[in-house]
Formats: sequence, structure tokens, C-alpha cells
Amino acid sequence: MSQKPEDFFKNIISHCKEYGYIFPSSEIYDGLSAVYDYGQYGAELKKNIRDYWWKAMVQLHENIVGIDASIFMHPTTWKASGHVDAFNDPLIDNKDSKKRYRADVLIEEHVAKIEDKINKEVEKAAKRFENFDAAMFRSTNARVKEYQDKIDAINTRFKTALNDGNLAEVKQIIVDLEIVCPVSGSRNWTDVRQFNLMFSTSMGAVSEEGNVIYLRPETAQGIFVNFLNVQKSGRMKIPFGIAQTGKAFRNEIVARQFIFRMREFEQMEMQFFVRPGTEMEWYNYWKDARLKWHLSLGLGKENYKFHDHLKLAHYANAACDIEFQFPFGF
Repeated sequence: MSQKPEDFFKNIISHCKEYGYIFPSSEIYDGLSAVYDYGQYGAELKKNIRDYWWKAMVQLHENIVGIDASIFMHPTTWKASGHVDAFNDPLIDNKDSKKRYRADVLIEEHVAKIEDKINKEVEKAAKRFENFDAAMFRSTNARVKEYQDKIDAINTRFKTALNDGNLAEVKQIIVDLEIVCPVSGSRNWTDVRQFNLMFSTSMGAVSEEGNVIYLRPETAQGIFVNFLNVQKSGRMKIPFGIAQTGKAFRNEIVARQFIFRMREFEQMEMQFFVRPGTEMEWYNYWKDARLKWHLSLGLGKENYKFHDHLKLAHYANAACDIEFQFPFGF
């Protein structure tokens, strides 16, 4: 790529608007941050991807069915799921630039820079040697091992802080790593605090606390509360899956990177129910199956990688993301 990644990304954004794919929402009234409208071609493209996903996930699996649950749900749902108390991101401000950041993203970006150094060392060595064994080089080269030890130490400390809910330690990690604000270049940080991502609204004629409900931050809860309805009416036997697509809403701390992190977006989600004791077998099956689906879109195998979660939800014993190589990184 001859142009800088940030310039390339800006060109993509302007191209999307000029050719009718994506428009800033409410643009004639100065727009609304991190909310976008899909234009005539964008709507068709999004529908094609959604239909392709639905066919692969639901119609080609005998033991997966689809539903379409409502966006509004009884607020007790979100209390029971832990979202009211724990659907948070760690927030930190830079006092000089007045810019707001996710503390976990600052640390993850710092780790990514160290990983880039490792990759450069591997690339340089690969050019020098024939029959180059990248795995052997990573495990034996002193400089690479030093970088990897740094990454492991940061991740271990960070994971412990997140699991303990120790926000003072999260800030201390940022201070110890000498992470600077990308805008001001200073290390003048506020304390880290939690920020709940759910949008709340009220239902009924009177705005009272008893009428507070939430715009769903994910589509999964509609699947969970309908588990018995689907299982009984469809005579489903475990293992089986329930899928749905639809709108979700998150009040992002830092809404950034075009349509990658929006406040209103669409999810395509499937929950697969298995017998206790078989969950890791199915977890590995679906990791492989989902990656194959992404690769079938034809965007290049080198642009995908798995990223294991450092902090697991209270109900999970494993979790990972499939990450894609955007102009701004994975």
C-alpha cells in the first residue's frame, strides 16, 4: 500500500459516501457522532451479507433455528444477565487534551506495538535464512523472547486487575508502561472509572424510575429468554442452536473508526446449547466453523486471526474474537 493507512482509511470513508454506500446520520443537521445511514448500495450489500450468514447458519443446519425477538425487554432481564451491574468499560481521560479513552484499549495498543516488534524481527530473519522455522526462531531468539516476556507480564498483570475489578491497578499499569495520550503526548491521566454502555429510556406516559427500560446492547438475551419456548414448540433436542439478527445499541465511550464501532448497529448472533462437559469440544468446532465462513467471503486468510479474551465473563470458561486486519490494525 503506497499511501499511509490513515489516508487510505479516509479515502474509503469518502468513497462510501460518494458512491451511495454509507452516509453520516442526520448530516444536514450537523450529524450525530458514531451513527450512520446505509445508502442505496450499502443497504443491498448489508442485506446480502446478512442473507448469506442466515443461509449458512440456519438454513444449512438441521439443528439451528431462527427467531426475531423484540428490542425492548423487561428490565429484570438485564439485571439477571449482569448487564445493569457489570456491562462496563474502563474509562480514562487525559487532563491536557480533554480526550477520553478506554483504558483497556490503551494497554492493548501498547501490547500490539511490542507484537509488531516481534513480527519485524521474524520478517528480518526470514529474509536471511532458507528453510526458516518461524516457531523455532520465536522460541529461541533472545530479543524476541524478551519482547514476549514483556507481553506476557503485561497481560498477566492486566488480567488480574480486570478480574479483581482493581481500577487503580489498571491506571498504574498505564503509568508504569509510560503510555501517552496520542493527542497531547502527555501522561497526565485521571483515575480509571467504570462506564455502563447501555442506553436507558422510559416506557409509558410518566417518566418514573419504575418505567426505566433499556435498548438491548446485544441480541443474545432474546434467545435465552425464549429457550424453552423454542425447545418445546420446535421439539428441539440438545445440542441445538437459536439464531437471530437485529439492531443492538451501545453507548460507546470512544465511538471511533467509522462503522467499526457504532452506537447503533446490527448483530448476527447464534447461541448453541450443549450438554455439560462437551462445551470445549463444541467451542473448538465453532471457532473453526466461523473462521471458515469468514474466509469464504474471499478477503484473504492473512487478514484474520484469533484473539483470546483476557477477561472472561462470569459464565464463560473460554472466549475469543476473530479479528480482521483493517487499515488501522487488527
